[in-house]
Amino acid sequence: MIKKRDMGRPAAVPAHPHIGGGMEGLKKLPQITLVFWIMKIAATTLGETAGDLLAQTMKVGYAVSSMILIGLFVVSLVAQLRAKRFHPVLYWTVILSTSTAGTTMSDFMNRTAGLGYLNGALVLITALSAVFVVWKLSGHPFDVTRIATFRGEVLYWAAILVSNTLGTSLGDFLADDTSLGFAGGALVVGGLLVLIVIAKYTSPISTTLLFWIAFVLTRPLGATTGDFFSKPIAAGGLGYGTIGASLILTTVLLALIAHQAGRSRSSLANS
Repeated sequence: MIKKRDMGRPAAVPAHPHIGGGMEGLKKLPQITLVFWIMKIAATTLGETAGDLLAQTMKVGYAVSSMILIGLFVVSLVAQLRAKRFHPVLYWTVILSTSTAGTTMSDFMNRTAGLGYLNGALVLITALSAVFVVWKLSGHPFDVTRIATFRGEVLYWAAILVSNTLGTSLGDFLADDTSLGFAGGALVVGGLLVLIVIAKYTSPISTTLLFWIAFVLTRPLGATTGDFFSKPIAAGGLGYGTIGASLILTTVLLALIAHQAGRSRSSLANS
């Protein structure tokens, strides 16, 4: 169980009003601020549309797309693990690769392999639980503001890859297997995220636990939002297609990365 005392942070790091707190250790991971969550949603939404662009629009297929995107994930992850400090472009490239790979892996499991969205989600919940069990047994803290070792960062990225894949299955389940549709699914997940923010300020629940719940839920929010942007109007979407939606989301994410990179350079210059 994740305990509340795991959330302690040094006095030199100011408390932040958003889920997750500040940053310490290797300083290779971003601060968990409101901008972080906006970028996470933009990246996971782009992951949905870009994954569909490769697998469906370009007709590469889920299996081959998954292999390509997993390869991109491995290459970007190795670069991230070898880095000595936080690089916004590199970090968000890894996040985006987990989102795109998660999209195609989830679709391969649920559609090509025939598991279905609910069964696929249950398999991935089990896999994510296994990652957290290994993480707990390793002795490394769950608090992402305290990740300061190579093994801790590897566990962090393993949890992110599985959680983004799980989020795709959950988003597809809400949009396709229920009567909610894309917009309804996004509203349900958005409502759950609001409850998490409220719980952060009004309950004794560990903020680390709330962080990981929010991290998982932003993926189905991205999945349903991505489908809402790309699917035809007749299917309940906005009709931008995978290409148009991906271009819009790429522009938004690049602007946010440029903003974060500028702040990071300013922080280094003043340190």
